[in-house]
Amino acid sequence: MSSPTAVRAVPWATEHLGLTLAHVGSETGLTIPELVEPGLRRNPRRAHLLVSTVLGKHVPTDPGAVIGAGDRLGDLVADVLGPDADPVVLGFAETATGLGHCVAARLRARCYLHSTRRDVPEIGTSAGFEEGHSHATSHQLQPTSVELFTGDRPLVLVDDEISTGATAVDAIRALHRQNPRSRYVVASLVDMREQGHRDAVDAAAAELGVQIDSVSLAVGRTELPGGLIDSVGALPEPVLNPVGERTGTVERADIPWPATVPEGGRHGFLRDDTEEFDAAVTSAAAVLLDRLDPQRPVIVVGHEELMYLPLRLADALATSGFRVRFQTTTRSPAYVLDRPGYPLRRGFRFTAPENGEQQPRFVYNAQWPDEDAVVVAVIDAAADTERLTAAGGLLDVLTASGTDVLLAVVSGFDPLSLRAARAATAAPPKTTRPGAPT
Repeated sequence: MSSPTAVRAVPWATEHLGLTLAHVGSETGLTIPELVEPGLRRNPRRAHLLVSTVLGKHVPTDPGAVIGAGDRLGDLVADVLGPDADPVVLGFAETATGLGHCVAARLRARCYLHSTRRDVPEIGTSAGFEEGHSHATSHQLQPTSVELFTGDRPLVLVDDEISTGATAVDAIRALHRQNPRSRYVVASLVDMREQGHRDAVDAAAAELGVQIDSVSLAVGRTELPGGLIDSVGALPEPVLNPVGERTGTVERADIPWPATVPEGGRHGFLRDDTEEFDAAVTSAAAVLLDRLDPQRPVIVVGHEELMYLPLRLADALATSGFRVRFQTTTRSPAYVLDRPGYPLRRGFRFTAPENGEQQPRFVYNAQWPDEDAVVVAVIDAAADTERLTAAGGLLDVLTASGTDVLLAVVSGFDPLSLRAARAATAAPPKTTRPGAPT
């Protein structure tokens, strides 16, 4: 990250539309302009988008910077909770699934779970809540067992940004009905709430009889100009799915994954899973190292909620000497404009690879300045379908732009096997009656 005192260019959306992300304060020395840039959406409810420079979602980002931001946020949580809290952590889909995992790893949390928009009927949903301004509003919680989140340990809720705090409060209410606890912490990269929003969170805490603390890397204020929704609507139609002078290539790398090692936090990631997960990441990275040219830059692109595993793979490549950036695809449509000072310079719309999904998906930028990078697209088994390779799919739109793609398919994980293994571990040992045959 750059120095807080560095001179930064005025963002395009600030200069031309008056959309300003103002810095208010920070306990970390980081500033709002360092952490987020103003982007735009054609959405009648909310026309602005906070584009994080350290999240690895919309903008290709140094994986070390992504992990570092999560570590710093985790340290702030630890300072609030103290050394013996032993918390559980919840990350919000889709944007903060990787960030939440980074925070949980830093805290050595007993359990990490992220909300999901991918229904796994075999596992079932233990709770749910809504997100007001999101493109996809419904969140489901699908741990292998509700017992993973029971007890009175503090619950840390992690999101990339807190704009009003309403989503966090809705999640707290839903979880508190299922399992009351005394303390919650809301952790975010940036906190953009107004005082009225803070008062509403305090009122909810008083109503529930709980303590809700908030921590962030920086506190800011979103200054919205009048008529922004109309101003964004009047901008030229965005140009998506650019076509290059040549068609890129596609290669496939199959990456086996242990059936009972969670590939992320969708069904709960326990502290005891860490060692086997790290070993599986090392093996997966070795497969990629054999397939990549170390002289060529790499952009590792995760798929929606699958953020932490691709992030760790990107970090492993960087440790091996590759020039690497990390980002993921998203459900969220954003306004693309190829202008200096605007963070979403290039965009792709493609068919969701999962069978049964109707809404399009997006990926932004996915390029290396002034060099021809290879994209390593990391997907799981549910996304490994004909829709992925068909016309209009992710591989089609990326290669049409001239991008070479290495498709890394991580398969083998089975949530039902994971649930059975956890149940077997948690079950008390069988005892034998005195005098019975052994």
